[in-house]
Amino acid sequence: MTAASWALQRKIYQALRNSSELTSLLGGDRIYSQAPPAAQFPFITLGQTVNLDWSTGTDEGAEHSLTLHVWSRADGAREVHEILEMIRTVLHDQLLALEDHYLVNLRHEFMEARLDPDGETMHGIVRYRAVTEPMQQVAA
Repeated sequence: MTAASWALQRKIYQALRNSSELTSLLGGDRIYSQAPPAAQFPFITLGQTVNLDWSTGTDEGAEHSLTLHVWSRADGAREVHEILEMIRTVLHDQLLALEDHYLVNLRHEFMEARLDPDGETMHGIVRYRAVTEPMQQVAA
């Protein structure tokens, strides 16, 4: 069985990559697990994932907290805000089909835009909360 956290991360990556509007804002396919040293701005990186047991006395489940980062060198914060909002449009409340798991919900929790310590890079942070259940449990 595929780990729910991995299945969820793969589907989020695919959903972001398949959005022509987001790809247009980024200027191409610039979504990375780890950005290459010479990555062109703007781009998105998949950040921290935290998984918690969400099981009950009778059913298994997991709660996932997923963080995405947006990086921009455009003048001002507008580009970061536009990309953050497009990510929200692509992901919030979407029922993505996961391998071996059922996605109960995918909810936007927060977003932040700030100037990075280097003084020239705008850094956007967005977090999503998801709940999953194993597929065989849903079928039962």
